[in-house]
Amino acid sequence: MATKTNDTDLRILLDNIEQGNTQLPEFQRSWVWDDKKICKLIESLTSGFPMGALMFLEYGGDSVRFKYRLFTGVGKDKQTVTPNDLVLDGQQRLTTLYQVLKSKGATETRVDTNRDKIIHRYYYLDILKCIDPNADRLEAVISIPENKRLTTNIGRDVTLDLSTSEMEYENMMFPLNIVFSQVETNNWMMGLFQYYKFDQTVCTQYNQFMTSVLQSITSYKIPVIQLTKDTSREAVCQIFENVNTGGVPLTVFELVTAMFAAEEFDLQKDWEYIKNYFAGDDGYAPLGRPKKNNYLLWDVEETNFLQAVTLLVSYQNSIKNSELAVSCKKRDVLKLKLSDYKTVRDAVVKGFDDAANFLIHQGVHSEYLIPYVSQYIPLASIFAYDNTHNHVLSTQANLDKLARWYWCGVFGELYGSANETRYALDIVEVFRWIAGGDVPDTVSRASFLATRLLSLQTRNSAAYKGVLSLILKQTPLDFMTAQQMSIASYLEEETDIHHIFPAHYCEEHKLPEKKWNSVINKTCIYASTNRSIGGRAPSEYIVTMANKGLSQDVIDKALSSHLLAPKLLRTDDFDGFITDRASKLLDCIATAMGKPVASRDSEDTIREFGRAI
Repeated sequence: MATKTNDTDLRILLDNIEQGNTQLPEFQRSWVWDDKKICKLIESLTSGFPMGALMFLEYGGDSVRFKYRLFTGVGKDKQTVTPNDLVLDGQQRLTTLYQVLKSKGATETRVDTNRDKIIHRYYYLDILKCIDPNADRLEAVISIPENKRLTTNIGRDVTLDLSTSEMEYENMMFPLNIVFSQVETNNWMMGLFQYYKFDQTVCTQYNQFMTSVLQSITSYKIPVIQLTKDTSREAVCQIFENVNTGGVPLTVFELVTAMFAAEEFDLQKDWEYIKNYFAGDDGYAPLGRPKKNNYLLWDVEETNFLQAVTLLVSYQNSIKNSELAVSCKKRDVLKLKLSDYKTVRDAVVKGFDDAANFLIHQGVHSEYLIPYVSQYIPLASIFAYDNTHNHVLSTQANLDKLARWYWCGVFGELYGSANETRYALDIVEVFRWIAGGDVPDTVSRASFLATRLLSLQTRNSAAYKGVLSLILKQTPLDFMTAQQMSIASYLEEETDIHHIFPAHYCEEHKLPEKKWNSVINKTCIYASTNRSIGGRAPSEYIVTMANKGLSQDVIDKALSSHLLAPKLLRTDDFDGFITDRASKLLDCIATAMGKPVASRDSEDTIREFGRAI
């Protein structure tokens, strides 16, 4: 079996599909992409992003005479054509591109929320959004029904009408299915200019669109890995099974996987190996990792790992060349070189491991208490760089700075959405801060309001998880056993988050749910302890603690270790308890962030709590 790889013009690929020269083996599954995925692919194409290699099999060998079929949308008159190539990997992308860019009929697709519902769409580009540097390219991709009208109010109100050329001109919407026809594109351009009476602004806008967008489409190239016709049937089937997963979205990881495959590197297999290691497989011998942090890495995804790799590579390059900016956005990940990946891969694996151990020391004893998986990206990259370069994190003073950065990110709630720009700032500014520079933007920007405690009701909130982790960081004592809640006992005793004034008691006494269900009234206790507490008042279960053989001093010590006031619990003073514990939690948060909590004596705080806290 021989292979060759060529960058091939998209125009040629689509022409070959149209003529029947490129077809699909019959065992390829039907085309399943939905409308949302099509728009995402158009976004990548018009942005010039690589979309990964295709894999073709040269047709005609004695061992690979598979039954073949045309691509969806190709004319039935091509059914008698014997193909030159069969597509093993790339059906979804090529079918999408053929229907959108070459077919004059509407593209057959599906609703992303209902894959069984067939719909038909035409696709346009919003010219003005395409040339706006501040606009999201995806917003410039317009999917419109077969009648070319977008409506609301159950079809009563037309919000966009592109049913005629004049309406396309008026709305500055370019139809993508003419892009590869020079004649049709020129005619459409002249129609646009005439419609606006050759207005100079419109002419300039279209020319900019043509140069920056249309030409990037018509000159687009895709790597094609071609297997020769002497490839065995078994090899073809194995290759097909390995590279096709059946209608999944084109993620960044898959795009990079396809690109690395062109260099005969299986990124998917490598990630499975790393993922198994993160899950506790000791087969990853070079690192000799401890098992206690296995669960903290369960939720790390392949894209997180690739972003951390890209961030580290980018930071290292910026150290060598100060003119290079640090970045790990989608476009940067897609430019990642296999050689760079191989160079830093082990360091980043260890960086995630070190990041997990760091989180344990911050009181994150469970995967359910990880505030932001996304914060792993800069954290792992920081450890990876430090391990292979300056080792500044070997001192407690510098680890304390890193901890302060971490808690500011958590309580400032700064990692809740796409944060590629923040990741880049983090790795640069944390090391600069350690070297004596200014505090990072994440630290200076972070703030926490006193009243925010009341709105922390569930573990969906990063700050909610952060509060519980800060308590665990102090190694509190379990209520019924007075045993220290170390990482080991936390896991062994099936520890979870429970109410201090039990929910049943609070509901029975008609206490305000906003207070009793907030993080102020919660802590981590053993499962057996929670069963002992039941729904009883604190004053009652404190008696149970004594009946377990605990002295009053030990009981007070156990309760205090959770930032609770024993006296207030013994008297079931709910209001006094809420304000006292809120104040203690805010002190703890302020210490972690290295800055005061805002508005502790504001009118809002006094109104919510009855006094300043």
